[in-house]
Amino acid sequence: MPAAKTTRLLIADDDPELLAAYVLFFCVYGFEIRTAGDGADALAAYRSWHPAVVLLDIEMPRLDGRAVARAIRRIQTAPAPLLVAVTGLNSPSEYAESMRSGFNHHFAKPVVLPVILSAIAPGLENQP
Repeated sequence: MPAAKTTRLLIADDDPELLAAYVLFFCVYGFEIRTAGDGADALAAYRSWHPAVVLLDIEMPRLDGRAVARAIRRIQTAPAPLLVAVTGLNSPSEYAESMRSGFNHHFAKPVVLPVILSAIAPGLENQP
């Protein structure tokens, strides 16, 4: 399911190998991608670039993914970005905390990347 138009995707994870795998996968589908290795850099990249989708690890140095999600929601960009948590935290309470932090989706690692793509694809229809 190739992207019909170029969609900006910011991916933040402190595992460089996982980050590289995400980039390889989403590039195939036509996403324009920027990456960050920690939460502070992810938030700075969001503020300067305003991607349509932000995929965040939760447990990152400098600023965790939930703090980044809350900060992005406070910016109130229109249209609002899709926020996707991809994390090793998989309990129901962790999922609920991600939703309270402003995420649209919460996936536990290891995640099958086509599942993420399928989850975000409907939300991209409303992006300019």
